[in-house]
Amino acid sequence: MLACLLPALVLFAVFMVYPTVNVFRMSLYTWSGFSPDMKFVGLDNFRHLVDDDQFVRAFQNTVTLLVVVTVVTMGMGLFLAAIMTRQKLRSRNFLRFVLYIPNVLSVVVIAAVFSAIYDQNNGLLNSMLRLVSLDSWQQVWLGDQKVVLYSVGIAMVWQSLGYYMVLYMSSMSSIPEELYEASGLDGASASRQFFSLTMPLIWQNLRTSLTFFIMSAVNLSFVLVRAMTGGGPDSSSEVLLSYMYKQAYTNSSYGYGMAIGVVIFAFSFLVSLLMSRATKREPLQF
Repeated sequence: MLACLLPALVLFAVFMVYPTVNVFRMSLYTWSGFSPDMKFVGLDNFRHLVDDDQFVRAFQNTVTLLVVVTVVTMGMGLFLAAIMTRQKLRSRNFLRFVLYIPNVLSVVVIAAVFSAIYDQNNGLLNSMLRLVSLDSWQQVWLGDQKVVLYSVGIAMVWQSLGYYMVLYMSSMSSIPEELYEASGLDGASASRQFFSLTMPLIWQNLRTSLTFFIMSAVNLSFVLVRAMTGGGPDSSSEVLLSYMYKQAYTNSSYGYGMAIGVVIFAFSFLVSLLMSRATKREPLQF
């Protein structure tokens, strides 16, 4: 048995455990990433983070994106899944296919699509606003500090929505139809059935997907920010991972970047733990 598990354990140790331990170790040094000189500074990198305004801003942006994108994606995913599952729509398969397409596209391609949509002069969004005489609503969507973060958030929702909708549709489809028929005979409305029947019965799936989504959103925000804005304008769309990348690989502050990596690790672990505790319920069976 151990011999069968050994290759997997070795791979896990080489590609997961060692890099993680190394990130913690390097966060205690100052190092440019290229020179042979490394200086042990203890927790100084972490002390500097507290006074780093750009780090604080990146942390705030990350939390804002996680909250807004998670609420919108999970809410819309559940709503669309309920509509697709309970209502007999003729175009259901086509709509499911269209909504799922963004999930199979490269994130870089999605960034290019939304960069074109948000283009100030020839983009689809501003062109449509001009067409309906809403010129005053036109924005520099990726150049205005007030809206750039939400512009990236919309791209994140578009990329993730179809996947979670299909996931919830799968869970809802497994609920016996007899339960809905019985509750309907008792006078339960569609909304009452959704909150009192559907939600409790798919709760375990919802709970797991919620934690998974939050963790994947941290990585997704990094790729989209790097591809769409580079963290600008004036660091207004910077997120934790993009700021870590900038410090470690652009500013030659590898040790400082790894300290940010440790904060991201601790933040992700804490959020996962809190979500797991906050959503814990006794599973219902049917």
